[in-house]
Amino acid sequence: MKKLTVLFLLALITFDSNGQIDTISTSNGDVIIQPILHGSLVLSWNDQTVYIDPYGGAEKFAGIKSPSLILITDIHGDHLNQKTLDGLNTERSTFIVPQAVKNKLPDAMKSRSMAIANGQTVVFEDLEILAVPMYNLPETPDSRHTKGRGNGYVLSIGGKRIYISGDTEDIPEMRNLKNIDVAFVCMNLPYTMDVDQAASAVIEFKPTIVYPYHYRGKGGLSDVESFKNQVEAAVSTEVRLRSWYPN
Repeated sequence: MKKLTVLFLLALITFDSNGQIDTISTSNGDVIIQPILHGSLVLSWNDQTVYIDPYGGAEKFAGIKSPSLILITDIHGDHLNQKTLDGLNTERSTFIVPQAVKNKLPDAMKSRSMAIANGQTVVFEDLEILAVPMYNLPETPDSRHTKGRGNGYVLSIGGKRIYISGDTEDIPEMRNLKNIDVAFVCMNLPYTMDVDQAASAVIEFKPTIVYPYHYRGKGGLSDVESFKNQVEAAVSTEVRLRSWYPN
């Protein structure tokens, strides 16, 4: 058993190219969190490997177990990245996506995809996935992210609730979230929200841990240190800064 444990840890080190892996304990095993790039990350839990918005090229996922589940939040190329998907082994993957994303998938992937809308919940193996709104304010027909087109997600894993914001502003639905253990919150202008908006929203819904992610915009990288200082001065939420843009 000890030898198997050592081999497992070595395997984690193999695919932890940026020294960024975190472990979240649950009532049914640990969730391994690995940032990949921008809004892309991998969650590993027991026998499940979940890719979220795979982006940046298949080489970014070298050494990581092929996905059993792929979650995609929106149609934009940094979320639905067909080139990256085509380079991955997704033959046994289930896709959970918004309808707008399913419409754009090639037939082979579309046949293994399930479209869910804001407010809907599905269960994959022992993992519960709730689709939540993500959109820009004010709500306009020509918004970069219109309400209902994309999904944020709340994943319930072994009694822990993990929130993936997708591309959103500090909408009421995010501020009203309850009992979030881990949150991934975006902050890049002009596509989502600024650092102050993101900090204000997090201070309101108070996740136990928050990762600022998706923080590269037209002006460069957002000031995540300012985000961390604002949040940790106001609430007990732990802000974890990780390298989402490795050289």
